Amino acid sequence: MKRIILIIITILLDLLAVACLFLTYGPISYFRDLWITTSMTTMNHRYLARILYSEDTIYKVLSENYLKEVEENTDPNKVELTEIVETEHYESIYEEQILKKEEGNDIYKVIPLSGNGYKGYMVVVYDPSRIDLAMTQYLGKRGELLTEMSNRLSFQVGINAGGFADAGGYGNGGTPTGTVIQDGEILFRGPETGWTGGFIGFTKDHILMLTKDSPEQAIANGMWDAVEFGPFLIVNGKRAIARGNGGWGISSRTVIAQRQDGIVLFLVIDGRQPGYSIGINMVDLTNLLVRYKAYNAANLDGGASTDLVINGRLINRPCANSVNGERWIPNAWVVK
Repeated sequence: MKRIILIIITILLDLLAVACLFLTYGPISYFRDLWITTSMTTMNHRYLARILYSEDTIYKVLSENYLKEVEENTDPNKVELTEIVETEHYESIYEEQILKKEEGNDIYKVIPLSGNGYKGYMVVVYDPSRIDLAMTQYLGKRGELLTEMSNRLSFQVGINAGGFADAGGYGNGGTPTGTVIQDGEILFRGPETGWTGGFIGFTKDHILMLTKDSPEQAIANGMWDAVEFGPFLIVNGKRAIARGNGGWGISSRTVIAQRQDGIVLFLVIDGRQPGYSIGINMVDLTNLLVRYKAYNAANLDGGASTDLVINGRLINRPCANSVNGERWIPNAWVVK
């Protein structure tokens, strides 16, 4: 009997090994493309792609799966802050979700999201003048948990914003990547990521501004608060063009967007948690934003950094290696 069980286990292990080899090196490229694009767009886990594939294979996959951004800056004149008037008739269920406010809350609304393999939340912010850029109080030394920031600053809603230097995978979140602009001045110049994107922030008139200009030019053009990240997913109503799976694999995501009526959308998608939410790729993510009429939208730091905090309470299920899944971060977009 024991011998039969041993034979069955051996056969099952052999079948599993064959299946893994087929997925990794077989003729169907889906798994290979997904594995490489997901690994290579992280800051600290690119080795996962290099363990299985050669540099030539990685280069070929990345050249066939990418996102081509719209080559223009946002036009602030195309966004007009409009008073939201509720009605009994909406053009779609998505418009009703956005425009129909929750009783007793004129500031924001939380919409749970779910789709093929992902779960997350969208926060609808009705008054963009309440949005601010919060920074760690230990800038250059270490970051803060988003719940820690919330308790200190007493904001109502917060999502993580820009990336940070994380040498060796053990960074403390205190050194933002790229340049940070706050109150119309350059606050911090950090190391460059080399990734696509640019400045993501707001003008003094509370219009979401996406630009690839220099920080000095961005400020001259009206940028008030901004972090440097990307890619830009939608610019002036034009979506980025995706090739293959969009080149960023599947992961947790954090996005900030604005509609033409001025409503701002905070979007968080959980990931890296099989059985709950593995994440979303850039193609499906952009489709989701278009569904809710995002006119300008940009990807923020995702992965283990993706956080949503409301009134001091962690709402989503982040995947960092900590007690509650949170990670030290350098900055956050918050609703006061």
